[in-house]
Amino acid sequence: MEINMNPVAFVKNSRNDLSDDFWGSIISEIELVEKIPATAFNGIDTFSHLEIIFYFNQTDSSTVLYNSYPRGNKNWPEVGIFAQRKKNRPNALGLTIVELIKREGNKIWVKYLDAIDGTPVLDIKPVLKEFLPQKKIVQPAWSEELMKQYWQ
Repeated sequence: MEINMNPVAFVKNSRNDLSDDFWGSIISEIELVEKIPATAFNGIDTFSHLEIIFYFNQTDSSTVLYNSYPRGNKNWPEVGIFAQRKKNRPNALGLTIVELIKREGNKIWVKYLDAIDGTPVLDIKPVLKEFLPQKKIVQPAWSEELMKQYWQ
């Protein structure tokens, strides 16, 4: 089976490096591609948060790690790719919940998007509280340590 997707938008921001931490101050502009009308964003500004699904277009598809130490840290357990959020994934897809700052025409500005400048956006969805976890989120201690500086 073949799956074909085309970007609906592209990310514009000041971040060009692929490093993992310090995303908290980055404001990203997301501009729809020309063939998608600005009306596709109608009503989006009534939501506080969005889910951005994007393509890790600068990762090397030959570097998929199905099992690894998160960030190469051998003090943390070796885990499978589906127990991590790293960019070296089988389908190179990223997903982040962002805060919507504003919308103007065919552009939106968001905070807390960990995608670099030029990243293709595959889909944008509003966050509905009914789709958020209904029970307490549980995660291992190593993941909390890994994320300490991510949004600073």
